[in-house]
Amino acid sequence: MVMNMRSSLLVTISLLILSSCERAIQFKLEDATPKLVVEATIENGQPPMVYLSKSIGFFSQIDPGILANSFVHNAEVYISNGVLTHKLKEYAVPIGYYSFFYYSIDSSNLQTAFNGQLNSQYSLRIVSDGKEYTAITHIPNTTRRIDSVFWKQAPVGNPPEKVVLMVRATDPPGFGDYIRYFTKRNSEPFYPGLNSVFDDQVIDGTTYEVEVERGVDRNQTISDGYNFFDKGDTVTLKVCNIDKATFDFWRTMEFAYSNVGNPFSSPTKVVSNINGGGLGYFGGYAAQYRTLIIPR
Repeated sequence: MVMNMRSSLLVTISLLILSSCERAIQFKLEDATPKLVVEATIENGQPPMVYLSKSIGFFSQIDPGILANSFVHNAEVYISNGVLTHKLKEYAVPIGYYSFFYYSIDSSNLQTAFNGQLNSQYSLRIVSDGKEYTAITHIPNTTRRIDSVFWKQAPVGNPPEKVVLMVRATDPPGFGDYIRYFTKRNSEPFYPGLNSVFDDQVIDGTTYEVEVERGVDRNQTISDGYNFFDKGDTVTLKVCNIDKATFDFWRTMEFAYSNVGNPFSSPTKVVSNINGGGLGYFGGYAAQYRTLIIPR
């Protein structure tokens, strides 16, 4: 009886101690100074494309108007291939009630303009609000060879019209072959895969077959079965060799995407190659395309 009373007393005291230690903890999150966000690309056979915006607070309300107002205007944007240096021009594309802005080749000054070429290096310089930002990228060769693209019936349990896109490819010997892929279905734009970048740590120097998941629009809800195509679709696969910096940016960015809303995930630092305090990346793409018409 005495032992039971002691046990009860110990439990009661412990509960009182624990309850007395509880208190509300509040974090005061200060607004961070907005940073320049750069999304710049150059692809073989294509002009450079540069999108500039200001970062938005993590807990900020976001709507089309706020996003439209985040674009950075009147910046000085230069791109060089080591021989020519070209100042890009800002363009506006109306989308509904708002406009979308980007920087590209100045059509009124084509003497110094150029498109991307395989196995070439490019430098980017941006001057905005009195600050300078720089980055370097490289368009590799198209070393990851696509041998064939074909389809298979989706696994049992899926609707009969669903199919899996497959690719047979060959990776050259020697580590350091990085790719990013996109898919286009019918008249849709090219969308990157949910996990769109891969290295050759496992498949180095081999010929292999692998499923290619359908690219996704991250602005839309991603539903079950997103990775399949339908019979009757015309599918275009875009596979791009990329450099290590572009691979690291998208690898860490997509890992951060996948952790959104997960309370048990570890914080992820997105790796940027923008110097000067900006966010984002400047990436070179060595693109190749394959098209497949899936019969009904």
